[in-house]
Amino acid sequence: VRTRMALAAEPFKDPEWGIQATGGSTSIRHRWDMLRKAGAAARLMLLRAAAEQWGLDPATCTTRAGKVFHPDGRSVGYGDVAAKAAKLQVPLDPLLKNPDDYVFIGTLKRRLDMEDKVQGRTAFGIDTRLPGMCVAVLAHPPRFGAKPLAFDADGARKIRGVLDIVPLDNAVAVCAETTWAAMQGRDALKVTWSEGDRPDLNDEAITAELQAKLDGSAAVAENTGDAAKTLSEAATIVESVYSVPYVAHAQLEPTNCTAHVEKDRCRVWAPTQGQTSAQSEAARICGLPPEKVEVMTTPCGGGFGRRGETEVVTEAVSLSRAMNRPVKVVWTRDDEFAHDFFRPASICRISGGLDEGGNLVAWSHRLVAASIMSRLWPTAVRNGVDPTSVEGVQGMPYAIPNRRIEYAIPDLPIPVGWLRSVGHSYNCFTVESFMDELAHVAGKDPVAFRLGLMDKGSRPHRTLSLLADKAEWGGPVPEGRARGVALTECFGSSVAQMAEVSVDRKTGAITVHRVVCAVDCGTAVYPDAITAQMEGAVVMGLSIALNERVRFKDGGVATLGYGRYRLLGTREAPVVEVHIAESRHPVGGIGEPGLPPVAPAVANAVFVATGVRLKEMPFSREALKSDLA
Repeated sequence: VRTRMALAAEPFKDPEWGIQATGGSTSIRHRWDMLRKAGAAARLMLLRAAAEQWGLDPATCTTRAGKVFHPDGRSVGYGDVAAKAAKLQVPLDPLLKNPDDYVFIGTLKRRLDMEDKVQGRTAFGIDTRLPGMCVAVLAHPPRFGAKPLAFDADGARKIRGVLDIVPLDNAVAVCAETTWAAMQGRDALKVTWSEGDRPDLNDEAITAELQAKLDGSAAVAENTGDAAKTLSEAATIVESVYSVPYVAHAQLEPTNCTAHVEKDRCRVWAPTQGQTSAQSEAARICGLPPEKVEVMTTPCGGGFGRRGETEVVTEAVSLSRAMNRPVKVVWTRDDEFAHDFFRPASICRISGGLDEGGNLVAWSHRLVAASIMSRLWPTAVRNGVDPTSVEGVQGMPYAIPNRRIEYAIPDLPIPVGWLRSVGHSYNCFTVESFMDELAHVAGKDPVAFRLGLMDKGSRPHRTLSLLADKAEWGGPVPEGRARGVALTECFGSSVAQMAEVSVDRKTGAITVHRVVCAVDCGTAVYPDAITAQMEGAVVMGLSIALNERVRFKDGGVATLGYGRYRLLGTREAPVVEVHIAESRHPVGGIGEPGLPPVAPAVANAVFVATGVRLKEMPFSREALKSDLA
């Protein structure tokens, strides 16, 4: 059996979204029923084809291990009757297998693509080669909103292998025979740029804008009970301010796309997460109906939401039209960081009220963060609230009788977009850190405090209980270490994590030794993939918590390339243990839920170790060292 990526086409669209895309941890949870029915229908058609070939009643036949069997000993392979089966009517409502009878679902099987990837045989988007193809590297603006006013191409044209210089709306492309020639040509290109949206934009200006919105007017995302009145009457009030920075996707494979525009068709090769949007954009540029655009999805070297954007498709298709040949666009590392669609920076102020028994009775939350949906899907922003910005605060797994959530959008020109777990990536940090603050003030165990705010039979309650059991919460802790917990419910799944850390009091360095994960994602279709996603999410979440921050200067990005944007190193990665709940809940997502709890679990463990609350990401060792002095 061989598999290949589907072309952009109607049958492959997400049944809930109506588009073909990978995002929101939806691959399994949106297609689970559809794929089960497709498999069951195919099995029934193969069985009927074999029975017809034998002249027998299909009800007397069975299937297993790729064959159709009859009690008299006859058998035939699926492949031998596939052509006959394909001509039969497709059953619309085939009987689905009872979960107790699953053979492959929930078992550990070796990935079919693993050997090729390990051996370096897998061809990614950047490896695309076509006859007559040229390579384009673009000069992009150094500041947000800037456009090319003029350019001097004399130096670029002198580079051996450079074919032509093509201006676009917001960039200038150097097209060449090789990637290296295109890069050299771009470096020799002299472009005069307009000032852009905010040529004076820097870190200080961004912080000032976020702070101003924290105290200004805001939209109301949720208002349950009377949080203000209950807070005023609470026995104890706790208040904190948390902040997180802009974060880059930093995927290893540079942004790229290859396009070949011909008279009556267009073909696109890209490591895209958005096949429908790529097809639509190419069709728009070429003036073709979408069905005349083929989108070939290549394996991608990291995406995390970034590859759902289409600007590189726009560039490749436009340049193929201009050059009248196949063109592969390749971004440089500096391009990758300077022109990302960043995870929004955020600042929030939270107030919590406890009664005399230490019970949480009120929660007030003011959040400031840029809106992703305002650009991508404006109608989703209702009454000034972007649902992806407040997710994780709105819909938190805790039953708090009085809640008020307010949301404000800062006036900043920095482009923002999806990054693994979206709003949960920063809201879980603030909610779960503050939940620990409240538990401490109430004099209660952090796990017990959380469990007391959830229904005992709920998925998050069971997940946190599983974590407490597997992590031996409350048991002995190795000398010099401390533990913290955090919980999230997102993308149809629940994940609880325990982080075990130590802190060097002389340097402020945080070492995360161990992370224990408990996950309830409903039916565990492929447990090994679930474990892998948890491990990867923990490492990525830890990298964001400890290191990652995009800095800005002179209207653009200052942290260009991995030299200035530090990721977590291999030797810094903790031991990760994953425990998957036995569950009959609906199938949930798994690509994103493992990331949000990492940062708060670590921050809460650091508090246990040092008595210092970490309220700003990334966790600065210098600031922690100062607090410990």
